[in-house]
Amino acid sequence: MKDSRIQQIKEFLLMTFGIFIVSFGVYFFKFPNHFSMGGVSGLAVILAPLMPAPWLTASLLNNVINILFLLLGFAALNRGFGLRTVYCSILYSILIQIFEWRFPLSGPLTDETMLELFFAVILPSFGSAILFNIGASSGGTDIVALILKKYTGLDVGTALLLSDVVIAASTFPIFGVRTGLFSMLGLVLKSVLVDSVIESLNRRKSFFIVTSQPQIACDYITQQLHRGATVWEGEGAYTKERHWIILTALSRGQAVALRRHLKPRDPHAFVIIANSSEIFGKGFLRS
Repeated sequence: MKDSRIQQIKEFLLMTFGIFIVSFGVYFFKFPNHFSMGGVSGLAVILAPLMPAPWLTASLLNNVINILFLLLGFAALNRGFGLRTVYCSILYSILIQIFEWRFPLSGPLTDETMLELFFAVILPSFGSAILFNIGASSGGTDIVALILKKYTGLDVGTALLLSDVVIAASTFPIFGVRTGLFSMLGLVLKSVLVDSVIESLNRRKSFFIVTSQPQIACDYITQQLHRGATVWEGEGAYTKERHWIILTALSRGQAVALRRHLKPRDPHAFVIIANSSEIFGKGFLRS
């Protein structure tokens, strides 16, 4: 029970941090540069200059659209609608509005457009990756994806990608070729970066150890690293000698510790270390 409560608090803090990073990147770098890379924030950037009243800013439109999608999610998804998405969506809208009230912007922070594009891509992508990694999202078009997944047989990922391309391409007639090209470039970078960040956050080390002294590695793994391992017996194809194969999955820090432990104590062990970003089970990702 205590471990479950600690895990919930940890995930709550990660959600809050992830949403803050997304909101910061969107308000301070996407909105003032008119970068539209899809999603609700990109749609708000496109619609803002078409509005008849100057007070209908991209920030306000972003919040209105996000709340509308949130209400749509409540109506269409009912119990299947995640509380994490609700929390993140509301917090996202609140933070964007606070930033606009506290730090009103009349233009970009710098005159380095490429530098601002990097931050407009990196910060929201990093924050979104944190959210996706714990099963949450900032709402918006992710809610539409959940609705489509429930009621249609559409390929949701492809549909959302196409909508992002259309939104990003809309910057060409509204803001010009330069901003349009930056937006399209940002969309490409975003699609690559989110997956890369998620993979990096989840990266673990898979160990295959072939040894004639399995207890040296097993004792250290179970007693010092507090991890599990699977051992099975094998035979050398050439020497016909009996060996044991040990399989275990460790964090990067634990992997370094195990290598250091084995090097002087079992120098003849044959070790294969592989990167893995999807390990499900106790102590790793939840299935």
